[in-house]
Amino acid sequence: MLIDAESSSLLVVDVQDKLLHHVDGWQTLLQNVIWLVRVANRIGVPVMATEQYPKGLGHTNMELAKEFPEGVTAEKVHFSCAAARCLPGIPGSERPQVVICGMESHVCVMQTAIELREQNKAVFVVADSVGSRNSADKDVALERMRDHGIEIVSREMVTFEWLRKAGTPLFKEISLEFLR
Repeated sequence: MLIDAESSSLLVVDVQDKLLHHVDGWQTLLQNVIWLVRVANRIGVPVMATEQYPKGLGHTNMELAKEFPEGVTAEKVHFSCAAARCLPGIPGSERPQVVICGMESHVCVMQTAIELREQNKAVFVVADSVGSRNSADKDVALERMRDHGIEIVSREMVTFEWLRKAGTPLFKEISLEFLR
């Protein structure tokens, strides 16, 4: 199954500063997530975001948060967004496909992905846009998610599937700004 721009949303899980700087390759992770959010915004794919226990872990990284539309961030204490039931009501939560990026791969991302899959969502986890403090945890989480029927993709795969074809003004715009 391909990712469809009209049927999918982008879920950014817990990219919060107090933990971000401890994640393996955090600078690349942050830039990749910002890139994905900008592409989603440009194409018109709804963006949703969560924050895990912001009282203790702080809020979403400011550079990333400024890319979010108003009212798309939900707070949670459950590791899984599905268990927290924090997504309903956010534009895009009703869509049948969810593209997930964020952290940590082996905790909040994985638990969310598996539980959304159990709710019959088509779930796509963006391998180059998720991270964990320990890279081995990320690797095991991606393998486990794949075993549970979750598609593991890259940010360019997501973008090209959202676009579907070349030769359009939108493709040219995205290509010039993001795919150079």
